[in-house]
Parts: sequence; structure tokens; C-alpha cells
Amino acid sequence: MDHGSTYIILACFFGFLMAWGVGANDVANAMGTSVGSKAVTIRQALAIATIFEFAGAFLAGGEVTDTIRQGIVDPTLLSQTPELFIYGMLASLLAAGVWLLVATCFGWPVSTTHTIVGAIVGFGCVNIGFHAVKWLEMLYIVASWIVSPIMGGIISYALFMSVHAFILNKENPIYHAKRWVPVYIFIATFIISMVTMTQGLKYIGTSLSFFQNMLLSIALSALVTLISIFALKRLQLPPEADKAFQFTNVERIFSILMIFTACAMAFAHGSNDVANAIGPIAAISDMVTNNGAINSTSDIPSWILFLGSIGIVAGLISYGHKVIATVGQGITELTPTRGFAATFAAACTVVFASGTGLPISTTHTLVGAVLGVGLARGIGALNLNVISTIFMSWIITLPAGAILSVGFFYLIQWGFEHLA
Repeated sequence: MDHGSTYIILACFFGFLMAWGVGANDVANAMGTSVGSKAVTIRQALAIATIFEFAGAFLAGGEVTDTIRQGIVDPTLLSQTPELFIYGMLASLLAAGVWLLVATCFGWPVSTTHTIVGAIVGFGCVNIGFHAVKWLEMLYIVASWIVSPIMGGIISYALFMSVHAFILNKENPIYHAKRWVPVYIFIATFIISMVTMTQGLKYIGTSLSFFQNMLLSIALSALVTLISIFALKRLQLPPEADKAFQFTNVERIFSILMIFTACAMAFAHGSNDVANAIGPIAAISDMVTNNGAINSTSDIPSWILFLGSIGIVAGLISYGHKVIATVGQGITELTPTRGFAATFAAACTVVFASGTGLPISTTHTLVGAVLGVGLARGIGALNLNVISTIFMSWIITLPAGAILSVGFFYLIQWGFEHLA
């Protein structure tokens, strides 16, 4: 294919820019609640996210990538002119990267999933035709944007109420916190481990049975739980003066749990959102390698997952602090118990979506989870002004990605035609 090397180089550059935007903007979804609840400092949050964002993206990012690279626009419609599909994917990456850069500069916590999906749909509709878009798949994806925040809100509400029932409303909340926190840690570790074992590790060549994966997940969860029990025993708590003071100590205990849930959320975020950056790269790589065709059965090359993972970490470290405060402090006041419920609920939702290949919006999921925790305390606990601003940024993102994509498509097409 003519210009094959140029296509791949541009795809890597634009994809890295997009991945940088994912790390810089969406890191708020992964770490905002942990920082906002004061369970970890901003430096600790960046360290945790660097490790687990990379792990989630590299080990479990392949399923959603398949959806992004060929599940939105049908590439077979351009089998006679595959270069147009490549121009569209390059334009989508560049449009998404530019929009995320603009949004991050203004501190807007926008959805990277909205950005890239809107960009791909935009070039598909305008440059190929409405028939090019797989509208049934799009309906499935759009439905997930609605279902995911509702799921996150319901799970976080239920978790927060369980904390009240099992710990905060008991006569000796500290005793019950030390009893139940390891249980929550076991469940969180097991969920993350199972999805990683069954979905993610196949991309690095492992082939274990479901039963073997379950045993390994149980063993790992038990190990992490034992470590948490040891950490809780070493935690020095002031004397229990009264019940109100005990609640302060309970929050300190949940600060340990928040470290585990922060790791889980960072892993979940990386596993789902890396696809937004590397899906188009994988599509372009497939077309160049297969002379204009996408091999629907091919695995995502490890170097593409690695590129996306490094891009996310680079954005996270260099500019990730910009939007953390909005999710962590702007929507509702968070404590470690509330932050745990929101983060764990969002992590569960995102991880399961990653395992099924559904590119949900991490932003939607976590905001829904934080809203669920806030609603458990009453509508007055929510900052409606901040919430309305977030919703408006979501609405703007989809058309912004589409419009930029169409413009860049014509620019890239003009450039390559004049290079020939």
C-alpha cells in the first residue's frame, strides 16, 4: 500500500497525542475520589495511577480496542479505497487529541470515549455516508453511556448503605470496620483479578482454564486481604473517647481501603480507555499489513498496547493534576467511606464493561457513582452548579469531536493527494 509507513508513523504520533489526552483528562475519573476524600495525596495518586493505569491498559485493553477499530464504521465499504478509511481514522485520532488538549487546558472533565466515538461517526457520516455507521452497534454504545452511570450510582448507593448498616450504625464501629474492610478488599481484588486473568492476559500469550483463573484470583485476593489485615492491626488509632471520635477512626481505616480501590479504579480506567487511543492505530496497522483489509480475528499487537499505555502515563504525570479536583471535591463532599463506595462501584462497572468489549464512558460511570453517594445523604449534599457544568461538557464533546474529525479528514486527504 502506498504511503504505508507514513500512515503508521502518523497513526502512532496522533495516537500518542490521544493517549496523552486520556491520561491528562480522564485521570480525574480514576483518582479524583481518592484525592478528594484525602485518602491519598496528589503525589501518591499519581504514583498509584502510573503503575495501575499502565497495567490495565497493557493487560486488559484489547477487548474494547476491537470495538473501536471496526465496531463503529464498517471498513468493508471502503475496500476499493482503503486509504479513505485510513484518513478517517487518522483524522479521528487527531481530532480527539486536540479536543482533549483544549478541554484539559480549561479543566473540563470530558469523556474521551465520547470524543473518539463522535470523531469516528463524524467522518463516517460525512465522508462515506450514513450507511457506513453501524447504527445498531452505536445504539448499543450510546445505551451503555446511559446505563453505566445508573449502574455506578446504584452500586455506590448500595455500598454506602452497607457501610452504614454493617459499620457506622453499630455500637462499636471501629471493631466492625476492622472486621468488614478486609471483606470489601477481597471482593474488589477478586473482581479485578478475574477480569484480568480471563480477558486481559490472553493478549500476552497465557492460556489458562476458567477454573485455573478462578483459583489464581482467589489466591491473590486472599494474599491481598491478609496484607490488609496486617496493615489494619499496625494502624495506630487514638483512644476511643466517644462514638463521634470513633467515626473519625473509621474513616482512617477506610483510608487504607481507598488505596486498594484507587488501584482498582486506575486499572479499570486503563483497561477501558486505552482503546480510545489505540483502536484507530490497530485499524490502520491492520489495513497497511493486509493491503487494505482489517483482519477481524487478529490480536492487537503488543507494541500498540504498549504505545497507548505509555501515552496515558505521560499525560497523567505531565498534566493529570488539572482536572482531579472537579470529580474529587466539586460534586459532593467526600470522605474515605463515601469515596470507597463511589470508586469501587465505578471500578466494578468499568472492569466488567472492559471484559465484554463495551466502550463505556469512565467519566459518566464515576460521576454517576459519586452522585449515588451524594444522593444517599440527600439532594442538598450535591453541588448542582458543578454537575450542570459537567453535563454541558459531555453534550459539547460529541459534536466537537465530529466537527474536528471532518475538518482534519479533508486536510489529511488534501495532504496525501498532493504528496502522490
